[in-house]
Amino acid sequence: MKQKLATRLVGATAMLTLLCGAAVAEQWRGWNIHVDGYPNTVAMEKFAELLAEKTGGEITLQMFHGGTLGSQPDAIEQVRLGGLEIGNFNLGPIGPIAAEANVVSLPFIFKDVPHMFRVLEGEGGQKISDGMAAKGLTPLAWYDAGARSFYNGAKPIEAPADVAGMKVRVMNNDLYSGMISELGGNPSPMAFAEVYQSLKTGVVDGAENNWPSYESTGHFEVAGYYSLSQHLIIPECLCINTDVYNALSDDMKAAVKEAAVESAELQHQLWAEREAASREKVEAAGVKTNEIADKTPFQEAMVPVYEAYLAANPDLRPLVELIQATE
Repeated sequence: MKQKLATRLVGATAMLTLLCGAAVAEQWRGWNIHVDGYPNTVAMEKFAELLAEKTGGEITLQMFHGGTLGSQPDAIEQVRLGGLEIGNFNLGPIGPIAAEANVVSLPFIFKDVPHMFRVLEGEGGQKISDGMAAKGLTPLAWYDAGARSFYNGAKPIEAPADVAGMKVRVMNNDLYSGMISELGGNPSPMAFAEVYQSLKTGVVDGAENNWPSYESTGHFEVAGYYSLSQHLIIPECLCINTDVYNALSDDMKAAVKEAAVESAELQHQLWAEREAASREKVEAAGVKTNEIADKTPFQEAMVPVYEAYLAANPDLRPLVELIQATE
């Protein structure tokens, strides 16, 4: 009798534990624009796995890839407002929302990708994070998006004069439009999904992006010259809604952050592999690539872009100077 009672008590306790756990467990939803197999998609799935593991199942994450929950601007707003808890976003479209994040969109602000990560892991990165968090987006980790370079179907770009007169697709940000204008080209902001057909039909003469995007979209099929200007090195962030993050206990914050950082380490590795594979594929298909021996003329052409930006955002001059001074 005593044994049966003890067994029932243990069973009841276990059930109560499960019920309590279910009551406090949270299920988050996450957005990602990239397709299956893309480095970011693999890394975000890893983040979901690590999140459940490191929080003891108290937080789980259901990822929605391929932009299935809406466009990137829409998803950014959803995370800011709490409709989604998690998002993997490029800082380009976050720039108009959080001024500090827009600094990374200044052309040639970073010397190279390693320099970008040194900035993000230091005081400059903290200032950018603080600015984003104040707008509802708290960065948990930084993902690699490589360097963006120019491509077109007519000729290699080796000097600013080669851009003159070209219609170049850019993301919807005044800094990118200003960059093309100062090089003598005609900026054409448009949705990414429209670029292939626009290149094919001559609506635009060229565009700019990183190796994996240039390859995976088939843009190399209609724009066979890829010039390594590396004018924009814009990271992506694994972001969380600020209120959701601030409501977590210190232990949970640490667990979430740790899961994000580990996913970023995986993403960096996968990105490097994908970048190399994409370059190899397009060059094997006949794409003509060229290094730009001297980027100084391009950088000098950006002086008006910087002056206009800092005139409109004088409070951000220290951040710009901090980034430029970071070794």
